[in-house]
Amino acid sequence: MPGRGRVLANERKIFKTLKTMEIKAADVMKLRKMTGAGMMDCKKALVEAEGDYDRAQDIIREKGKLVVSKRADRSASEGVVVTKIVGDKAYILCLACETDFVAQNVEFGASANAILDIAVSADAADRDALLAVKNAEGRTVEELVTEKSGQTGEKVELAYYARIEAPFCHAYVHFNKKLGTVIGFNKPVSEEVAHTVAMQATAMAPISIDVDDCPAETVAHEKAIALEQMKQDPKNANKPEAILEKIAEGKLRKFFEENTLLNQIVVGEKETIREFIQKADKEATVVAYKRFALEA
Repeated sequence: MPGRGRVLANERKIFKTLKTMEIKAADVMKLRKMTGAGMMDCKKALVEAEGDYDRAQDIIREKGKLVVSKRADRSASEGVVVTKIVGDKAYILCLACETDFVAQNVEFGASANAILDIAVSADAADRDALLAVKNAEGRTVEELVTEKSGQTGEKVELAYYARIEAPFCHAYVHFNKKLGTVIGFNKPVSEEVAHTVAMQATAMAPISIDVDDCPAETVAHEKAIALEQMKQDPKNANKPEAILEKIAEGKLRKFFEENTLLNQIVVGEKETIREFIQKADKEATVVAYKRFALEA
């Protein structure tokens, strides 16, 4: 009977080939537009689903879940940062992947912007809220991200999402699309001022807008480091604790000058960001700020 076995195997191959041939290019393109998956993935899904679009979409989605599971331990250190301003709100989002090749793909950028549009429409409060938001077809953002993994064959994740609200907002994304900032002012300022401040924040990564909103734990940590450095220095061996405290506070002021936005020196200039803003408008200041950068 081995001969009959070979005949049956050949018949299955022929049948499979015939099924493949029945899938028209127009069908593949239709599924591609519906899912964003690659041409070959769409063709294979349609063959497996015997031309049923709904089943084919499910197959592509399941592939995405499989990719996510298999590549869970991979690092998604590439991607794109996108921003959008609507009225008095500014939104920033990063869709991350594994390679620059995928990140630079036009469709990947379009997916990031599509998710951002969903965020804006829902006015999602934070990343967790956004992942649960559904699009017009009833699929959550989390599902859309998973599907993107299936389409690209890479780990894809919503690395960051935030929004700010202020009377006047501005956004800046670096040319490589790997880092960006949204910044809010208490009143309208010129394009030059807004752009310079946003670029400063993007380049210098301040931990807060001003001293008062610097995280308490950060302040305590930096002060403890400064005090310990003073105590370790033999020259300070006989100095009273009160003197060491004052020296530590001086070091802390230096820390604030370097790490809080309004107190940083404008890149390439001698004035602080606060002075730069108030030179244009004495009443203007920064009231909101979010920044994200993909780690290399």
